[in-house]
Amino acid sequence: MGRIGSLVFFIAALIGIIGGLHYYLWARLVRDTRLPAPWNAIALGALVALGVAIPTAMFVGRIYPALRKFLVWPAYIWIGVMFLLFVTLLGGDIVRILRWSGAKLVGGDVVDAERRTLIARILGTLALGVSGGLAVLGMRTALGPVEIKQVRVQLRRLPRAQHGTRIVQLTDMHVGPTRGRAFVEEIVRRTNELSADIVAITGDLVDGSVNDLREAVAPLGDLRARFGVFFVTGNHEYFSGAEEWSQELRRIGLRVLHNERVTIGEGAAAFDLAGVDDYSAQRYGGVPHSQALARALAGRDPQRELILLAHQPRSIVLGEPLGVGLQLSGHTHGGQMWPFNYLVRLQQPFVAGLFRHGGSQIYVSRGTGYWGPPMRLAVPPEITEVTLESALA
Repeated sequence: MGRIGSLVFFIAALIGIIGGLHYYLWARLVRDTRLPAPWNAIALGALVALGVAIPTAMFVGRIYPALRKFLVWPAYIWIGVMFLLFVTLLGGDIVRILRWSGAKLVGGDVVDAERRTLIARILGTLALGVSGGLAVLGMRTALGPVEIKQVRVQLRRLPRAQHGTRIVQLTDMHVGPTRGRAFVEEIVRRTNELSADIVAITGDLVDGSVNDLREAVAPLGDLRARFGVFFVTGNHEYFSGAEEWSQELRRIGLRVLHNERVTIGEGAAAFDLAGVDDYSAQRYGGVPHSQALARALAGRDPQRELILLAHQPRSIVLGEPLGVGLQLSGHTHGGQMWPFNYLVRLQQPFVAGLFRHGGSQIYVSRGTGYWGPPMRLAVPPEITEVTLESALA
């Protein structure tokens, strides 16, 4: 399937999913509750308008950037509320199905139409109340202060001289329609306060082109670290022009690791820092991920400690046999909105936190920003301060 065919399929699938979700919300909140006129027509009109707003904000906003800020906020907030409504209503449906099944097994009475309507109204009211409350809580978490998450990782090959080296990881900032220059400036300020040895940005920095977001991202040029500021691409860079963004980030002073590695320290006190393009780069003209890793690690001393920057956690499956001691990743947002983390787990081996994988370790950040709905439930954003400890110390 070519790129145009893939785009058409994506748009069709998106519209189908949006339509299906809104039909389900209409069925549970309007039809089943027998909402009286004129409220049933008003509710139907509102659901249609909100459903249309989602693809309109996604596509029209890209074509006419000046309209984006007016379209995106209501559409993205509704995406979050819609998801929460779907989850809570689905939970109610599951309870009803279990209750009905139990009643059938024991020969209980069939619920009459009037009682079904009452139950539907109670569940609909609860779903609206719970979803509204969770949406407010999620927005406060996503738009509030970003937590400084401190993590200590012991590495068996890290030289004693590098014991205590600190890497500040930023990831999944998603600068774009709902996050701009003020957000970037605040993240830069707080990162610089940590006086890191290394700053690592592990992808999904932007959602938009260089022309649209150059000024918003410019403060990253003020980041300071003893050994440098490094960047690797995430999948969203490829949606936004990965090569153009790589050039722009180099221009403002960041070191883009394009399937390559650098030496941190000197002589016996050195370790390797490698970075690879996103796992999905091959779809956009890049090399297969196994080749990307091979290029980045070719000719390295296997006795030297190796830290890998890779956007997606699943890179560890290929990196562990090649001697990766620690991988720093993002991509998952920690699920961003519970219970979406369970779906993320179907694609990625790790969702959030520090884990062992064979002879390697991996830390997966919850992300510094958010994508889509400006909401986070039970997974606050983070700036991660990783302190390296030597097992030799």
